[in-house]
Amino acid sequence: MSDSLQPAIPAATIILYQEDASGPARHLMIERTARMAFAPEALVFPGGRVETSDHELAADSALVHSAPEDIQDAASRIAAIRETIEEVGIPIGIWPTPTAELVVMWRTALKSGSPLGPLLAAAECHMDLRHLIPFARWCPNLSTERRFDTRFYIARAQGNAAVTHDVDEATHHIWLTAQEALDDAKSDRFHIIFPTLRNLERLALYPRFEEMALHLAATPFQTIMPKMVEYDGQPWLCIPEGADYPVTRILVSDHQRFRKPKPGG
Repeated sequence: MSDSLQPAIPAATIILYQEDASGPARHLMIERTARMAFAPEALVFPGGRVETSDHELAADSALVHSAPEDIQDAASRIAAIRETIEEVGIPIGIWPTPTAELVVMWRTALKSGSPLGPLLAAAECHMDLRHLIPFARWCPNLSTERRFDTRFYIARAQGNAAVTHDVDEATHHIWLTAQEALDDAKSDRFHIIFPTLRNLERLALYPRFEEMALHLAATPFQTIMPKMVEYDGQPWLCIPEGADYPVTRILVSDHQRFRKPKPGG
């Protein structure tokens, strides 16, 4: 299969934490429209592809502060921030905090293809990439069609910005605890794809931001590449042991229960 695999498309995602004084954090998720080519009608975290402009912005030290040495990591954090602005209207790690009116203007410009860098410069804003903490990196190699190399980051939700989802990409948005999202998947309320399910299970182990940040600092980082393995004559979808995921294999038949057919399929 490796000879026919397409190159993985770099992508990035933000897992936002909204917390009260006590109790588990809630995370912002969106349900993708049926028109989307990848994961139609799936409940996902905000995110999208890493663009060339994200790499260009990562090299601008006047606009980007506290960038990691790994340029792909820096560009991915910028992509995650940019996509979160575009998809749900929340600016993460941008200072001074932009007004609601400015965010609306940025979203319109980003959707039309404008890069984020000139928008930041015109508003005399900058990005502080320390506000995003690497959570996971998934690069499935099971498909010969569309593959993504996705970096996931955690970040605190800042202020009380009103969430409005991009209607071209999502039918609605919702704040859920990790356990609520998992329960909704089991009850078939939402369609959730394999990587998102496994990440939700991990999030449920550390339901507060500080708990998760401390855990990530003490856990070796590795890229997750699911693979098919046969046990007792049945195919299982597996991820590596030792990456602190509570569920590391699932029957393919159970995995398919969480999948919806493509529109028209």
